[in-house]
Amino acid sequence: MAETNEEHQKESAGAKTGFEAYDARPWLKHYENRSADLEALQYGSFGELVRTAAREHARQPAFTTCLPTGTTGTLTFEEVDRLSDHFAAYLRFHLGLEKGERVAIQSPNCLAYPVFLFGAAKAGCIIVNINPLYTVPEIEHTLTDSGARVLVMIDMFADKLPKVLPDSSVETVLITSVADFFPAARRFIVKTVQKLKKMVPKCPVDAMALPKALDLGAKALSSGKSLDSLDVELDDILALQYTGGTTGRSKGAMLTHRNLVSSVAQSVNNLGDEMPDERVALTALPMYHIFAMGVAGIFFSLGGHNVLIPSPRPVSNLKPAFDQFNVTFFAGVNTLFQGLLNEEWFRENPPKNLEISIGGGTAVQRAVAERWQEVVGYPIYQAYGLTETSPGVTTNPLGDKNRIGSIGIPYPSTYVRIVDDEGNPMPVGEPGELIVKGPQVMKGYWNRPDATEEALEDGWFHTGDVAKMDEDGFFYIVDRKKDMVIVSGFNVYPNEVEDVIAKHPSVQEVGVIGVPDDETGEAVRAYVVTQDEKLTEDTMRKHCKEYLTNYKVPKQFIFRDTELPKTPVGKVLRKDLRAEALAEMGVS
Repeated sequence: MAETNEEHQKESAGAKTGFEAYDARPWLKHYENRSADLEALQYGSFGELVRTAAREHARQPAFTTCLPTGTTGTLTFEEVDRLSDHFAAYLRFHLGLEKGERVAIQSPNCLAYPVFLFGAAKAGCIIVNINPLYTVPEIEHTLTDSGARVLVMIDMFADKLPKVLPDSSVETVLITSVADFFPAARRFIVKTVQKLKKMVPKCPVDAMALPKALDLGAKALSSGKSLDSLDVELDDILALQYTGGTTGRSKGAMLTHRNLVSSVAQSVNNLGDEMPDERVALTALPMYHIFAMGVAGIFFSLGGHNVLIPSPRPVSNLKPAFDQFNVTFFAGVNTLFQGLLNEEWFRENPPKNLEISIGGGTAVQRAVAERWQEVVGYPIYQAYGLTETSPGVTTNPLGDKNRIGSIGIPYPSTYVRIVDDEGNPMPVGEPGELIVKGPQVMKGYWNRPDATEEALEDGWFHTGDVAKMDEDGFFYIVDRKKDMVIVSGFNVYPNEVEDVIAKHPSVQEVGVIGVPDDETGEAVRAYVVTQDEKLTEDTMRKHCKEYLTNYKVPKQFIFRDTELPKTPVGKVLRKDLRAEALAEMGVS
């Protein structure tokens, strides 16, 4: 049964003292024909959303995996629904898992991913997404912290299993291949090539192939078992989505069915009538990340076709997908947009119908956004969200109200405030911490009541991001609180400096951090990736002085000809650059 969201709409920000500018929600005037609040949720669980969409779009393509060679495999809506039913039955009836048991997957984008995600959701199990590139200690932490009993792993990394399983609660290992669910002939070719290139190690532990597990689930259903008997509700936990661990060991954000269903409803509300008739999303971001996982849910609910890229590196891996499919929707991060713009094949033949490009994960630099619009003919709509908010908080309205440099306006039923360190409201236009309240905000951190109490206060999630709101209700990210550099008592925000440096035509990537300095307390250091051997510190310093006051201009420029360290979704890892700088300076 679908459940009303009324309590989440009516719960406003509490006392009005000082918060009138935010509680009045000045951004609502930009909603036009869209609803300001979610009146009711259409689905009683995420699994119900999947079943409903599958019935409405049964024979249409739902997911396609496109390999760098151009080889593809596709599942229709009804096939995804049927296979995910089989996986749900395997978990509950064959393995005997109870509602709330944790099941983990460690895989790049492939057809097994939606089967796993949707099947676990239908079963009432809790999804644990693991980055396939995690090191052994990182995998161990995620498995032991979550208490996962089932692990689905891509065959290419199975050699890690003997090291990660002994201290975990994992009892069942399923192995999947990027070629699973491809037509037989294509599957044979892909696996043969992988074998010749020695890309797949021998699995050193007792494990079962994922398709075999699905066969066992199908047998359970044919014997009279029914998924209708499973009681899955909106406030049940759907996923433990582990944060990046930038300030310590990663924590599992508890995202409920309500959180994800609300997030889909908010996004569908925002898209309104702007969605093109042909709905083809190119998903190069990894589905184990909440950004891409959310896009998958949105497009599935809308009957869209989601084209999955197993790895976006090198960026030329996207070319076969752009060549074969009429891509109309693309979600990316700054480095991915910039990488495509650096590709001659993309510039010379940009996608003709790519009307909606959503930027998230990190700020899209102005120079990149402007160049994208010039090349593609359509803008990047910057959005903002976090793991803990499932993920959306704000986004730019589609159409002519898009503002480069802004993260846009809040989603329906979402309240956003800007506060100081004591929680007091900041005046309009002044920076402070962005806090958010809405039906998409997580339940808390798994087994971490201390961290939950610190992050959530009366339902308000403290993001740790410094932002400001203008009089029109548009929000702007200034930077992460922890990344702010203090030079002689003045605040310097790396995002601002990076945005300026990125304007220079010879700059491919940039990361800005603060380093200890005897004279000013901290100094600004910029790491710049360039292929131009003639680019010098003097050139860059003069360039920066055109746009920045003196104390914001980097004191140090470090030039690189290889890419900077990044997260799996392409954020430059400032913490790694900072650690490198401190080690170089002999500072512990």
